[in-house]
Amino acid sequence: MTRMHNPSRGSSGSDNPVADEPPEWSDVDEDAIEERVVELAEQGHDPAMIGLKLRDEGVKGTPIPDVKLATGKKVTEILEENDADPELPSDLRNLIEQAVNLRDHMEENPQDHQNKRALQNTEAKIRRLADYYRGDELDEDFTYNYEVAVELLEE
Repeated sequence: MTRMHNPSRGSSGSDNPVADEPPEWSDVDEDAIEERVVELAEQGHDPAMIGLKLRDEGVKGTPIPDVKLATGKKVTEILEENDADPELPSDLRNLIEQAVNLRDHMEENPQDHQNKRALQNTEAKIRRLADYYRGDELDEDFTYNYEVAVELLEE
């Protein structure tokens, strides 16, 4: 996939191996996995981090290589069922954090033109992503600005 604000063409990523069922060595109960997913979400982890923690730490010492294979549901689906899904989608939240950090940097270093451009690009990405999520996962009247971003990150 190519990068949006970079002339390079990007690189192809690797694919997960094709599998229809979880491995034999990973025989953890579906309910235990779902409980662990909700527990990690309550600790403040986003869905991507939950998947990494389940892969590395697992449930009761047994690693979970793929939550969807083990439970038949994605991590986000499990969170929605248990009303533990985050307020903001993780990709939008990460971009907002990046924009806030860039804005703070620009206040300290007003002559940093390269980061000024990076801030403009990041805020443009946020606006496009907010248009995509508006109505479904964001309020209809959501508009991005620095003050709103700071408030969202404090919650």
